[in-house]
Amino acid sequence: MRVWTMIWVLLVVLIVCLACVALWVHMPLGVWTYAFIGLLVCLAFALIFAKFTSLPVPSWIAVVSVFLPLSVFAWIGMMQPSNDRHWNPEVAHIVDYAQDTANPDLITVKNVRNFHWRSETDYDIDWQTRTYDLSKLDSMDLVVSIWGNENIAHTFLTFGFLEGERLAFSVEIRKEAHEEFSSIGGFFRQFELSIIAATEADIIFTRSNIRNESVYLYPLTYDQEKMRSLLLTYLEQGRKLNQSPAWYNTLTSNCTTFIYKMVRLVDEDSRQLPMDYRVLVSGRLPSYLIELGVIRPHDTAAAWKDKAHLNPKVAKYGTIQPSEQDFSQAIREHLPRKEGLSKELPSF
Repeated sequence: MRVWTMIWVLLVVLIVCLACVALWVHMPLGVWTYAFIGLLVCLAFALIFAKFTSLPVPSWIAVVSVFLPLSVFAWIGMMQPSNDRHWNPEVAHIVDYAQDTANPDLITVKNVRNFHWRSETDYDIDWQTRTYDLSKLDSMDLVVSIWGNENIAHTFLTFGFLEGERLAFSVEIRKEAHEEFSSIGGFFRQFELSIIAATEADIIFTRSNIRNESVYLYPLTYDQEKMRSLLLTYLEQGRKLNQSPAWYNTLTSNCTTFIYKMVRLVDEDSRQLPMDYRVLVSGRLPSYLIELGVIRPHDTAAAWKDKAHLNPKVAKYGTIQPSEQDFSQAIREHLPRKEGLSKELPSF
C-alpha cells in the first residue's frame, strides 16, 4: 500500500507542477495568476497531507483539487495557433513560393529575409522575393549554432547553387514583439512554428557576429535529387504554415526534429535508420551524421568541429556585415571541396 501511496503522491505533484508552470508561462489572469497557482499548491498539499495522516477530506476539496489542474490542461489543449499577431520583425513572414508551370526547375521564393544587422536591436528590415533554378542546385550544408550548453543547439540547412547563390531554411519559434525565447514555454503552446528562408549573410552572420554564438558549418554529402525534394519540402511546409498555423514544441516539433521528419519524408533509405538520441540532443547531431557517412571525409567529431567552426573565419568582419558572396566564401574556408566527397554513401 505504501508504494501505491507514493505513486499517487508523485502523480499529484507532477500534475499540479505542470499545471502551475503552464499558468506561469501564459499568465492568463495577470498578477492574479500567482494567487491561482498558490491555490493549486495549497489544495495539492492538503490532499497529500490528508493521505498520509488518514484525515478525512471534504469531497468538494477532492473534486476541486482534481478539476482545477485538469481544467488548465483542457485550456491549453483548446488553444489555437494563429498567423495574426504582432510579430517580432525577424519572424514577421513565413517562406512561400511559386513554381513555374512551364519550367518546374524555376521557383520564385517569397519572403526571403536579407536583413542588414548592426546589433541585435538595430537592423534594416528587408524581405525579398528571389528566383532560383533547381537544376543548378549543387550543395547542402548543416549549420549548428550553440549559445551555451554544448548539447543544445539551433540547427538548420543551407542550399547552394552553381552560380554561387545560397538559400538557408531555419525552423524557428514565431515570437511576438514582446516575447523572448523560452524552452519551457515551448512545451506549453507559447509560440507558433515558423520556417524562415534567408541569406547566409543574414541568418548566420547574426548568430556568429552579432549574438556571439558558436557556429559550425558542415558540408553534407547528399544526392542532388533528394536535395531538390528536401528544398521543395521546406517550401511546401512554409506554404502550409501560411495557410494553417501550427504550434512549436520544444521536444517534438523543433528545429532538429523537423529536419529529421522531412528527411525521412523524402528519403526512403533514411526510414531504415533507427531514431538516435542525438536528433534530440541537437548539439551532438554532427557526430551522428559523421558515423552515417553524411559528413565526409570520415574523421573524429572533435576534428570536424575544429574545421567546421566558422567564428574565427568571420571575426575579421566584426559587426560590419559583408556582402553575401564574401561571407559565404569565408565560412567555407579550409573545408573539403565538394568534388572530393564520395557520392557512394548512405543517406541520412
